[in-house]
Amino acid sequence: MAATGHEKPGATAYYVSTPIYYVNDAPHLGHAYTTVAGDVLTRWHRQRGEKVWYLTGTDEHGQKIMRTAEANGVTPQSWCDKLVEEAWKPLWEHLNIANDDFIRTTEKRHTDRVQEFVQDLYDKGEIYKGGYEGPYCVGCEEYKLPGDLIDGEGEFAGQKLCPVHKKPVELLKEENYFFKLSAYGPKLLEFYAANPGFIQPESARNEVVNFVEQGLQDLSISRSTFDWGVPVPWDDQHVIYVWVDALLNYATAVGYGANQEKFDGTFPADVHLIGKDILRFHSVIWPAMLMAQGLPLPGKVVANGWLMVGGEKMSKSNLTGIKPQDLTSHFGVDAYRWYFLRAIAYGSDGSFSWEDFTARYTSELANDYGNLASRVAAMVGKYFDGALPEATAPGAAERAVQEGLAKAAATADLKIGEELDFQSGILAVFDFVKQVNGYITEQEPWKVAKDTTPEGRARLATILYTAAESLRGVAVLLNAVMPETSQKLWESLGAEESLGALAGQRVQDAGTWGVLPAGATVTKGAVLFPRLEEKPA
Repeated sequence: MAATGHEKPGATAYYVSTPIYYVNDAPHLGHAYTTVAGDVLTRWHRQRGEKVWYLTGTDEHGQKIMRTAEANGVTPQSWCDKLVEEAWKPLWEHLNIANDDFIRTTEKRHTDRVQEFVQDLYDKGEIYKGGYEGPYCVGCEEYKLPGDLIDGEGEFAGQKLCPVHKKPVELLKEENYFFKLSAYGPKLLEFYAANPGFIQPESARNEVVNFVEQGLQDLSISRSTFDWGVPVPWDDQHVIYVWVDALLNYATAVGYGANQEKFDGTFPADVHLIGKDILRFHSVIWPAMLMAQGLPLPGKVVANGWLMVGGEKMSKSNLTGIKPQDLTSHFGVDAYRWYFLRAIAYGSDGSFSWEDFTARYTSELANDYGNLASRVAAMVGKYFDGALPEATAPGAAERAVQEGLAKAAATADLKIGEELDFQSGILAVFDFVKQVNGYITEQEPWKVAKDTTPEGRARLATILYTAAESLRGVAVLLNAVMPETSQKLWESLGAEESLGALAGQRVQDAGTWGVLPAGATVTKGAVLFPRLEEKPA
C-alpha cells in the first residue's frame, strides 16, 4: 500500500504513543509531562467509548547508554534492567498512567523485527555502504550539521557545542551504511502540504518544512565503533543506528511482522507525542522510513515545549531534573497531573515554580473545586438528611447552569479530545466550576432554608439538585485528568450505586442534564484537596 497519508484501512484503535525514553538515568518532570498528557488523551478517548492503544517504553541501545553503564561498572543490559524496574515502571504506576503496553528496545519482539525491517530496505536498494566524518553529540545520539552548533564559552571556549546539551561534540569518522533519505525530500514536502495538521504546533511545522526545503542528506543508519545495539543483519561488524532502532518501536509494539491482525487494527499511530528536541527524527526520518517501506504515515506528530526552571530546560545535565515524587508527595498525584496541563499551553515552553503550583492549587483546586464539593454535600446532609432532593422549581438561574455545563462539556471534548489543547479544555471545566460557585452565592440556599413552606422547600431542593448535578458533570469531565479525585466525588454523590461506575460515563454525555437521580445518597467524604502544609525543605 502506498503511503499517501494517514490511512488506517482496517484499524479500529485510537493509537497514541510517547517517545521511548533513554534509560541513562531516572525520569524527571519533563518525561512525566509528555506521559501524563498521553494518558489524559487516551483516557478521554476511552471514556468516549472508543478502543484505545496507549504505548510508552524505553530506548536502551546506543553509545550514551553504554557509557553510562560503564561508568557505573555494570553491563548495559543490567543497567537498563535496573532502571526500568526500579525507576521508570514504578513512576508510571505511581502517576496512574494507564498504558496498554511498555516496550523495551532490548526485547526480542522488537530486535528481530528491526533487523527484518532494515534488511528489507537493504534488499530494495534503499541502503548503501559509505563513510562519514562529522560532529556527533552522544547525548542526542545524532550527527550534527556544522550550522546547528554553538560556540562554547568559559571552560568550553574555542569548542563547538551541541545546542541542546551545551556540551562539546565529538568528531567521528567511521564506515557506515546509509539510508537514501535525500530522495524523500520532495515526497515529504508534498505530504506536508497535503496534510497541514501532520506536524503541530505550527511553529514546529514551519521549522521542519524549512529544514527539508534546504535539502536532505542521506542518513547514516549504522555504527561500527561500538557494539551495544541491534546488529546489522548482513554485516555483524555494524550495529543499527539507535534512532532507526528506536523509531521502529511504534510498529514492532503493535505486531509489525509478527501479528498482522493486531498491526492492521492499530497502525499507524493517530498521535505521536514527542518533545520538540526530537522533532526531526519523528517528522522527517520516521515518515521517510515508512514511505520507503510502503507503510501508512501517522496522523499527527505533536511536539510539546520544554519545561523550564530558572530559565533552563529541565534536564539532568542542567541540574534541574526534579523528580515527580518531589511534587506528588506534597501536592498529591491528581494535582500533579492537573497542574502542568493546566498551567502550560501544550506545545509551548513553560516555566515551573513551586510558588505557582501552590497558588493554583490553593485557588482553583482547594477553594473553587474542593470547597464547592464539600459545601454541596454538607447542605444536602443538613437540609435533606443526605438524600438528594428532586428539582421541582427550576427557573432562569438553573437554565443558565444547565447551559453552562453543556458548553463546558462540548468545549472540553473538542479541545482535549481533538485539538490536544489540554489547557483550554481544563479551563472550560473550571470556568463552569466558578459559575456554579457564583450560582450558589447568588441563590443563598442557607437563607432559602429558613423558608419552611412547600414553595421554600421546593426552591431549596432545586438549588441543591442543580449544584449536585453540576458536580456530577464535573466529575465525568475531569476523570481523565484527575481519576482518583473524580472517583471520590462520584462516590460522595451517591452515583456509584445509582448510575454505575464512573468509567462507564461517556464524556460526550457529561453535559446532558438530569442524570443524577433524586434520592441518591450524598455523603460528605474526605476533603478532595487538603490544605497544604509548609513547603518541605
